[in-house]
Amino acid sequence: MANLKTLSGFPIQNLSSDPVPYAQALADNPYAGVWSSGGSLNTARGENFGNGVGTQTAAAVAGGATIPGSVAVHEQYDGTSWTEATDINTARDGTWADGTQPAFWVAGGGAPSYVTNTETWNGSSWTEVNELNTARAYGGGTCGRSSTAGLVVAGYTGTANSNAVESWDGTNWTEIAEVNSARRKASGFGTSTAAFAIGASPSPGNPGLDARVESWNGSSWTETTEINSGRGASSGAGTTTDGLIAGSEQSPTNALTENWNGTTWTEVNDLGTARGNFAGSGGTGSVAWAAGGTPGSGYVTNTEEWTFSGLPPSTPAAGYSDAIVGQMYYNSTSGQFKAIKDGGAPIGTWASTNNLNTIRASLAGAGTQTASLVFGGILQPSTAMAAVTESYDGTSFTEVNDLNTARGYRLGGAGTQTAALAFGGGSAPGAEFNETETWNGSSWTEVNNLNNARDNLGGAGFTNTASIAAGGYDTAVRAYTETWDGTNWTEVSDLNTAKAYGTLNGTSTDSIHAGGSTPSITGQVELWNGSSWTETTDLNTARSYLASSGTSTSVIVFGGYLGPPGSTGATEFWNGSSWTEVNDLGTTRYDSSGSGQSSSSALATGGFISDETNVAEEFTAADFTINPVTTS
Repeated sequence: MANLKTLSGFPIQNLSSDPVPYAQALADNPYAGVWSSGGSLNTARGENFGNGVGTQTAAAVAGGATIPGSVAVHEQYDGTSWTEATDINTARDGTWADGTQPAFWVAGGGAPSYVTNTETWNGSSWTEVNELNTARAYGGGTCGRSSTAGLVVAGYTGTANSNAVESWDGTNWTEIAEVNSARRKASGFGTSTAAFAIGASPSPGNPGLDARVESWNGSSWTETTEINSGRGASSGAGTTTDGLIAGSEQSPTNALTENWNGTTWTEVNDLGTARGNFAGSGGTGSVAWAAGGTPGSGYVTNTEEWTFSGLPPSTPAAGYSDAIVGQMYYNSTSGQFKAIKDGGAPIGTWASTNNLNTIRASLAGAGTQTASLVFGGILQPSTAMAAVTESYDGTSFTEVNDLNTARGYRLGGAGTQTAALAFGGGSAPGAEFNETETWNGSSWTEVNNLNNARDNLGGAGFTNTASIAAGGYDTAVRAYTETWDGTNWTEVSDLNTAKAYGTLNGTSTDSIHAGGSTPSITGQVELWNGSSWTETTDLNTARSYLASSGTSTSVIVFGGYLGPPGSTGATEFWNGSSWTEVNDLGTTRYDSSGSGQSSSSALATGGFISDETNVAEEFTAADFTINPVTTS
């Protein structure tokens, strides 16, 4: 008799647990930054957002504001606790500082009048050195951790906002190119040759929350990508390719934190204590600290540290390579022989990713999980139709050029991130569109219309030159099917059952339509072979307004509307013959968009919960299953 090793082709391993698919390991333990509590300052204080030097394990703060006024207190942090050291010579708040612990400088500030004083710390004592050219306080600067280089940017002179910038060379201050916008309580990070000036607080001449960012290249300032949330008196850390900005003094104060990756700003986990005017620094956007500040009235001693946990996206898959298709093993915990088999329901989970910039539902999607395009929809709270288009790179969404025709009501979408197709949709019941637009990676162009104007239709196709539209609604639910050849829409055989609000996946010659309303909510499924539709196995959960990703033989459908009970997060997998329930969406919703050309890699964006949302989730799964071995 052949033994198991001979049958499987692999040695039979004795394992205490099932192998974890690499994709699921990343989903189960996502890589994310979070603020955690550190040791408290000895003296509660604020007005230190430009004053904080060093790293999480070797930091310093000198001066600041408390009640009843400015202080000269200097404290040092070893990663666990703060210790008082020699005071600075001139008590003041709103200063700038840069360097390391134990070698840094402090300049400017209010004491309570505005001063030019500069002092340097050599690890044991303070020395007054050459002064700033312009007396001022409350501005942005660098945190390049150099005691012999740095910038003092903008600020307030006591009578007006300043746009002056001065550079420190270890001996003298030199006036250099001004920022484009005078501002106070801006923040920043970087070095003397590559830095950012970020945001500002409301003030005369600058009455609103400021989201503007200017970048410094060593010779000039250029306006660049704005932060997502306007703010002032925030604290920054990092470099112009890996930075972090956190908090704000605005009323109410906020805890918002944004990460800069060299291209885009992304909202990440909030501070534990909402506040502004706190000291902070750090070498990169991945390792930073924050101390003190104003959460409202008064000052606090709280210290928080920003660190990352989980499996980095660059984690090698080698540690999970024991999950080899075809292998058998013995699980000593469950007492079962098991086999790793190709196909079957995907092993995976939904995980949150960065949100859409614009809250909306009833939108369309195209492309893949890591390179997608979402467009159109119904805006919240105005309920106006959207022309907004956003591109997703696997990490964050970026707004790009709008559709020519604003529309929602589940317009159709097909194609890729750089070559998409938008068709149909509507602006209100009875106001359906037949307009079609193509996307070339930078702009939308109107092309030949659908033959039948309708909304709430299904759209599919992996290119924008071979797509399909099926079902929909005008004055009633429709069975219309049309295919697109890159130039024209052609009417072909109708669905067997007229329906709207369903989902469509696949190509113009091989696709699957699932769910929707007839007008009653249905779980009906039909397959298209390029010439006709054939009814096949129904969904386990009948629903409308659902989304999907995949092909006609391997697809997942997710979310949807169940009727009066409300929405669902249920996710089902189709293997070409039957439906299997897999892990639910993290956020239950309906009328979202789905992007993806695989059942193991999908993106869900927007939709309705109780109102529209901008929540996005990624489904990541292994393309194999683990099954008990039976003797029958």
